[in-house]
Amino acid sequence: MRPSPRVCSLPYFVDSARWFACLADWEAPVWLDSGHPGSHYGRFDILAAEPHTQLTARGAHCDIQPRGQPSERRESPPLDVVRELMPAPLSPLAEIPFATGAIGYFGYDLARRLERLPEQATADITLPDLWLGFYDWAIVQDHQSAKAYLVTRPEQDIEPLRARLLARAPEKALENFLEGTGNRFNINAFEAELSADSYHRKLDRILDYIHAGDCYQINLAQRFHADYQGNPARAFLALRQALPSPFSGFIPLADGAVISLSPERFIALHDGQAETRPIKGTAPRRSDPEADQAEAQALAQSAKNRAENLMIVDLLRNDLSKSCHNVRTPKLFELQSFANVHHLVSTVTGELNSDADALTLLGGSFPGGSITGAPKVRAMEIIEELEPVRRSVYCGSLGYLSADGNMDTSIAIRTLVCNQGRIYCWGGGGIVADSEPESEYEESWNKVRVLMETLEREFSDKA
Repeated sequence: MRPSPRVCSLPYFVDSARWFACLADWEAPVWLDSGHPGSHYGRFDILAAEPHTQLTARGAHCDIQPRGQPSERRESPPLDVVRELMPAPLSPLAEIPFATGAIGYFGYDLARRLERLPEQATADITLPDLWLGFYDWAIVQDHQSAKAYLVTRPEQDIEPLRARLLARAPEKALENFLEGTGNRFNINAFEAELSADSYHRKLDRILDYIHAGDCYQINLAQRFHADYQGNPARAFLALRQALPSPFSGFIPLADGAVISLSPERFIALHDGQAETRPIKGTAPRRSDPEADQAEAQALAQSAKNRAENLMIVDLLRNDLSKSCHNVRTPKLFELQSFANVHHLVSTVTGELNSDADALTLLGGSFPGGSITGAPKVRAMEIIEELEPVRRSVYCGSLGYLSADGNMDTSIAIRTLVCNQGRIYCWGGGGIVADSEPESEYEESWNKVRVLMETLEREFSDKA
């Protein structure tokens, strides 16, 4: 019988930023954020620090860094290394989703280790293709029950750790963090890296491919950038207020940070049940309630967007079928509304095969079909041809792999990457045969405009 994690209570806060502020100066802190209370789609926040091991993957290399020990380089497939580093299995906890394990991200460019792809786009971001911390403890906030827990490995003495956390005075930690001179943030104006004409030419090329029967749908993204100084955590704190999202996350790294405000689940696995929720179909929110409702209704009834969504649902049903049986679609074209946009969201489920695990499921479906196109490999080849720079973490995945065998991951859209004094942001959308160039171009801006405008408004004139 598997041992169970240790669990004890902690003070609950409506805003998990108070707990993050306690951990911000500890080694390798991470925060998976459900956007509470602004987002009503999320429930749990997971925070951790001080991993016993960190894993990074760049190209053909995997670097394993045990805490306080020399690093080790491997040439093995990254997901094989992840499986090797996962801790001994534990029993699941009834009301707590994370029973210690790995937290981090799988960047879009990790796909190069899973599929044979051309190398045309420039790799100008130095963050690794994969980063995971392996954590022996975590803070879990359950916003549904208004409870907070400290979860540790069974062999760990939980009470001294609890005392260390409480000694950080979480009720005051956030104010202290915001007042700290070392935690300021400053940014200049964002710049688009593609002109409208260049975007339209790339879209026309995609339409040529589609009309020739080469593909059915391609997700085309454009990138924006700005220079910044200071602590990216301040940027995340501001953005999560402006765009609360159920699959958000913040991961600070040695040479930058990942800031994600994603509304989209990639794959979750719980008690052998797999679920993915692809988003395809977007409409902007309006300040006028009647106009906003009209946008929502038009999206829900749009034949183009429903066809686009169905195309990706079929792709994901195929991906899940590699590791699952009894694959179903219990929800199709569900309208979900967020702070800046309305989305059409579908749900695909499956039961994990007995010879598969979370990493098998993840690897067989990565990267998510909603941000590549169909057919997937050909779509990624065309993306490599048309997007001048690699996507890095964008359109990859953030999430956790739990020691109890469970997993939850996002699609890393509405995601910014901080690297070497520059912050990058991407906006994209699915291009199909009847796409209208100007509408698609505007949609790519609508998805991320609130992110860029929030940072410029809050931090462009601050020291």
